[in-house]
Amino acid sequence: MAGKDNNGISRVNKNNNARKTTKPAGKSKSKGKKVGWILFFTGVFAVFCALAGYLFIMVSGERLLEENKDKLTAYGTSKVYDRNGQLMGELSIQKSDPVDIDQIPELLQQAFIATEDKRFYDHSGVDIWSIGRAAVKDIMARAMVEGGSTITQQLAKNIFLTRDKTFFRKATEVSIALALERQHTKDEIMEMYLNRINFGGPYYGIKAASQHYFGKSDLNKLELWEMATLAAMPKGPSKYNPIRNPELSMERRAVVLTLMEQQGYISAADAEKAKKVEYTYEPPATQQKYTAFIDYVIEEAEEKYGLTEDDLNVGGYSIYTTMDASAQQAVEDEFNNDSNFEKGVGEDIVQGSMVIMNQHNGSIVAIGGGRNYQRASFNRAFDSKVRQPGSSLKPVAVYAPALESDPELSKDTRITNEKQCFGEYCPNNLNGYSKSVSMAEAIQRSENIPAVWMLNKIGVKTGFQFAQKLGISVKESDQNLSLALGATGTNTFEMARAFTAFANGGELKEAYAIKQIKNSNGKVVHENKGMTSERVMSPETASEITDMMQLVVNEGTGRNARISRPVAGKTGTTQSGITGVSGIRDVWFVGYTPELTAAVWMGYDEPSAERMLKQSSPMAAALWGKIMDKAVQNYDPQSFPVLDQPQAPVEPEQPELSAVRNVSGYYNEEGNAVNLTWSASELSGVEYRVYRKEASETDYTRIMNELAGTSTDDISVLAGLTYSYYVTAYDPESDQESEPSNTVEVVITGPAPPEEEPEAEPNDENEQEEEDREESDQEEDNAEENEEPGNGEGNSGSGSGSGQGNGSEQPSPGQNGTSNRPGGESGEGEGAGEEDEGEDDSGETAPSGDTGSTPVPGGTEGRSSTGTGRNGTGTGTTGESGGSGGNTSVPGTTTPQSSLSPGNNTAQPQP
Repeated sequence: MAGKDNNGISRVNKNNNARKTTKPAGKSKSKGKKVGWILFFTGVFAVFCALAGYLFIMVSGERLLEENKDKLTAYGTSKVYDRNGQLMGELSIQKSDPVDIDQIPELLQQAFIATEDKRFYDHSGVDIWSIGRAAVKDIMARAMVEGGSTITQQLAKNIFLTRDKTFFRKATEVSIALALERQHTKDEIMEMYLNRINFGGPYYGIKAASQHYFGKSDLNKLELWEMATLAAMPKGPSKYNPIRNPELSMERRAVVLTLMEQQGYISAADAEKAKKVEYTYEPPATQQKYTAFIDYVIEEAEEKYGLTEDDLNVGGYSIYTTMDASAQQAVEDEFNNDSNFEKGVGEDIVQGSMVIMNQHNGSIVAIGGGRNYQRASFNRAFDSKVRQPGSSLKPVAVYAPALESDPELSKDTRITNEKQCFGEYCPNNLNGYSKSVSMAEAIQRSENIPAVWMLNKIGVKTGFQFAQKLGISVKESDQNLSLALGATGTNTFEMARAFTAFANGGELKEAYAIKQIKNSNGKVVHENKGMTSERVMSPETASEITDMMQLVVNEGTGRNARISRPVAGKTGTTQSGITGVSGIRDVWFVGYTPELTAAVWMGYDEPSAERMLKQSSPMAAALWGKIMDKAVQNYDPQSFPVLDQPQAPVEPEQPELSAVRNVSGYYNEEGNAVNLTWSASELSGVEYRVYRKEASETDYTRIMNELAGTSTDDISVLAGLTYSYYVTAYDPESDQESEPSNTVEVVITGPAPPEEEPEAEPNDENEQEEEDREESDQEEDNAEENEEPGNGEGNSGSGSGSGQGNGSEQPSPGQNGTSNRPGGESGEGEGAGEEDEGEDDSGETAPSGDTGSTPVPGGTEGRSSTGTGRNGTGTGTTGESGGSGGNTSVPGTTTPQSSLSPGNNTAQPQP
């Protein structure tokens, strides 16, 4: 029973299961049929749509080819506007007459085929193999590393002139390429391609490119390296422009030549030879406005917004920029003024560049790309990265990072200025040395030792990273102490932007030139919506650097940059770097007002022993001043911010420095210098400052600082001039300077003609002097007649000289005359005379045993045991001379406070 029940249950279950299984099977077949029909009709519809789309694209391709084959622009030229919305220029196109294919050298065609489409003669407009190969490489690299477009597709892209990055556009490009292949031969496609493609800037077509870049209208005159240079450009017309980027162009040219060699068009020897040629051609100058700024706008549009130069040339865009027309015009006017630059050597002119920025928002206001700048040429303001900034980098790489890294430092901190080496590196100062200077004075006078010492103290890495943070393109190889003196490559854009951080209270703004771009329909497609900024230093550091660099302009090396607004800035000069050549390679001035910041550079594009500057940074500062004085007129005057300073503790009063005493000086004709001496101050730790005024000048100028000793030489005097000097004492601890010392006047002897003086009228005193002179001459004659031989033994001579010295000016006591000789003792004499300056007259004795023949400067020769000098008399034994009389005046020296002149000499022992 149980088994039946189980079996029965089993059968029921089986029947039920059977029924359940059968019914779903029928439904499944029904659903499957429905899905199949849906898929079938969907596929048919898709095929229909694909065929319809293909037919539409094909027809569109034929139509677009017919409509555009003779056109170059679909929407007209793009327009560029300044910061006030005023039209500043159009991106016009320069296209030459078409060139027939038989006028294009076969090797030139092969250069383009080898580079752009090596299967050009094997495909029908679209190269499936190239597309597949490019796709695989892009997937492996996870980036677009290789394109798959054929020459025919590139031509189609040029014809289909909308720049929308859509699938429809790409499909239409393919359809035009297929239409081109159906309607034209390969030679005709190559001819159209070479006559229509862009070669950088406004230049379209192979002939226009040949004329612009090489000055050759006949393409058959192009050399192999020139052909390869042109074939290198379609991949990046701006990037591989040989004028703008000669190094990148040369690298890309090498790739083209390698491909030509690999594909059998040229030999390896020809390829290597063509790779080594350097591009030196300069297009003829033409007058164009705002070209440097427009070129940078095109570059920024490509880098930031992905619009190629070709897109902008033919896209009908409206580009709104930050350019200030007045400032830009001032740059171009002064760069066209030859008097602002040194005269060049031969055909090589002294070049320059300039960038002006608004530090408050990062906008670029004006650009000077160079003298005689041409559209799409080498923009020295941005493209150059090899010009060394010299001392203008010191605030960036040394003093700002020092103030940031050590709160104990300030602009008043004393820094060593003594001549020294740092390991094997031994920098020099151009203005001499001293024990120490303040940080402010070191910047003002552009001293090198303090800068190197400070960078060594804070660490080279600290200065290096700070310069990087401010946007200077320093390299790893620049991490050494010479960075303190600007030993790195940069350009005026980087330097101007770095200095905006000082001008903007320590905040560095992102630089930009494009505010907005609209397409041909007036729709905004790109816009700079906000200013990104970074705090790179504290406001206190920026303020101290500004204070110190104002001293550079007001009292230091940058005085030529002074204008109607407050200015802070730094000069920079780099030496030739060529052994035996003392010229100047680069000169800079980088500075700012409360409104704008700017950098100026001058130098030769290719410096050499013959091509060096002769003038220093003051010329760059003067150009900066001329341009900036005009540029700031459109901005409301402002002042540099002044930070609240903590109240300093009251220090005990320091004893007042007394004036320096006993300053004297004379002209050392042999050393061509004025020797100055003075008495030491009673206070310890005092340093001395020397001031000078030439007779034609009204004010004294400080010429020497922080002298530790009580004497110095002025080697910068000029013959025929008269100089006055005074000296002050300076206490570095209290920053106190004494009152001026007595003044001393020195006449520098030289070729300048003396002024005529009236003849002196005869008087009794003159007659008496004449009688004395005749009597002296008579005694001389008598002495010669009574000459006797010496006895070989000298005895002490004694006597007294009497007479009047022939000195002039102020009366002072004469000096004791002394002389010492072997075989005899000294002869002494005294005399009184009128003396102000000059050397003493002193007799010399003859050796023992010889006839007493002793020349006496300023007197006669002693021929016997008794001799008489012109200015004094004395008696003595054989071999001695009489003592000297009064001193003799020597022009060019002055001793106002002592009868002992620095020029006095006494007889020295003779062997």
